Amino acid sequence: MSDAGDRPDAVTPAAGPPHALVARAPSGRWVIALHADVDAAGVITEVSERDLVPQVRELEQRLSPRWTVRSLRTFYPPLLAAGVRVRRAHDLLLCHAILRDTASLSHPLPPSGRWLRADGVEDAAAQPSLFDAGAVSAERDDGIDEVRAQWRGQLTALASAPDSRLALLCAAESTGALIAEEMTAAGLPWSTAAHHGILEQQLGPRPLRGARPARMAVLAAEIGRCLEDPTLNPDSPPRLLRALHRAGVFVDSTSRWELSRVEHPVVAPLLEYKKLARLFAANGWAWLDEWVHDERFRPIYLTGGVVTGRWASSGGGALQIPRQLRSAVRADAGWTLVDADVAQLEPRMLAAMSRDSAMVEAARGRDLYEGVVRSGAVATRDEAKYAVLGAMYGATTGKSGQLVPRLRTVYPRAMGLVDAAARSGEQGGVVSTLLGRSSPRPDDAWRLAQTQASGPDAAGAEESRARSRARDRGRFTRNFIVQGTAAEWALLWLAEVRHRLMALPPASVPAAASGPVFRDRAHLAFFLHDEVIVHAPIEQAEAVAGILRDAADAATARLFPGFAIDVPLDVHVAEDAAKGA
Repeated sequence: MSDAGDRPDAVTPAAGPPHALVARAPSGRWVIALHADVDAAGVITEVSERDLVPQVRELEQRLSPRWTVRSLRTFYPPLLAAGVRVRRAHDLLLCHAILRDTASLSHPLPPSGRWLRADGVEDAAAQPSLFDAGAVSAERDDGIDEVRAQWRGQLTALASAPDSRLALLCAAESTGALIAEEMTAAGLPWSTAAHHGILEQQLGPRPLRGARPARMAVLAAEIGRCLEDPTLNPDSPPRLLRALHRAGVFVDSTSRWELSRVEHPVVAPLLEYKKLARLFAANGWAWLDEWVHDERFRPIYLTGGVVTGRWASSGGGALQIPRQLRSAVRADAGWTLVDADVAQLEPRMLAAMSRDSAMVEAARGRDLYEGVVRSGAVATRDEAKYAVLGAMYGATTGKSGQLVPRLRTVYPRAMGLVDAAARSGEQGGVVSTLLGRSSPRPDDAWRLAQTQASGPDAAGAEESRARSRARDRGRFTRNFIVQGTAAEWALLWLAEVRHRLMALPPASVPAAASGPVFRDRAHLAFFLHDEVIVHAPIEQAEAVAGILRDAADAATARLFPGFAIDVPLDVHVAEDAAKGA
């Protein structure tokens, strides 16, 4: 794919657009250094805070450079607010996070506390888990010389890679950062009236501050009657658990899973109460007041916020919109929502990564799990789902653990890939995604536990603890390579969608609340791992649906060149984003 638009192309400057390095000078003014390539002397321009936006607008229109900045999270939002959109960028902070730990580089970036986090504070002891979201704080000023040195160091590191995949990953990650800020700027269309209606239907009228909604109050009283404890507070897990035990309901926790296995009159009202309590706490009236303004939900996305490269959110719960609220996601008049999601993205990535022809055959069509059943590995679709997810997450017990061994016979290459990743993790090794993002190395506590367990005086408890930690790390690395590669596919898909949407003509009816850049342009409005929602003019709905499908095909071809794997989309065009039951 050539260097066109914002597609995730190589970040090296050969035959590409110039790099525009931007940093704030000690004086408080902004410095822009234009470099035709890494060896060329930069053309330096210094502008005031007031003149930065006009200068960026002029250079973007004339040269469309690759804007190379410390962090797009702080650089890009003021531009979007002023109506300036850039096509290309290189986020030094995000790319440093990739290149400092990459196992395949002969010249990796040296550790640097000034570039590990946005505030320049190094926390070497922090070991994020697979599902932890990283937090990025406010940008610290860096002079143009430091930005230039980091940029050149990253290009040197990329030049030492065995192929171009890491360069593609860095470019895709940076494009993802552009998209994240653009989605926040445009916002997700949200009907406050529809949201209020859902809350009132589910919970009753809005309660006074500190009070329970009416429906929850009725259920709380019913729970108290069933457990013969009228003063019971269902929101207190310890009190609730004691009350359950007194009533003969001997569960270890108040989780939905445990309660659903019990036959007792309290179970139905208690499960309903917990469901409504989650809605009230996570997306109730207080959430609506804080996060939805001018009929737009504008969450804060974190590109690469999880160690696998998955996105996270630092505000608004963008990655946890409950099903019952999706009908509040509603297009503006004259516009529509084009929603696309991928069926079983991670298992399909595993099939393609491993080049397992049998699993690729199972992935043909919309339902990979039915394909697993057709292969004879298991008898039912439910068993297929348990087995495949168990294989990717390292299940050893329960139904998943019982079914996983069957997959090793039918899908030896796919299972061999994740099993090898698990063994590497158990031994303290590092694994990488298809494009080269590497897993974190074991922390000091993990290494100490393994050392103590192998000593001549090691006790049984130490050996057991070390084995348990090794297995935990094996499960982490097993899933890391699959989840991370799926995240890379999604980044390439997003970048292709953005590039193709930019070529569409302006809308005939504006969506004013989407801001100065997107008020008359079809735009990405939401992204969740394997789902994308585009807010589009009604007259462009079919064109956008085609773009989503074509972009998925392009992302697959880019990630797996010359290899055929089905990655089908389920595409819907509708006024709202409601999902079926």
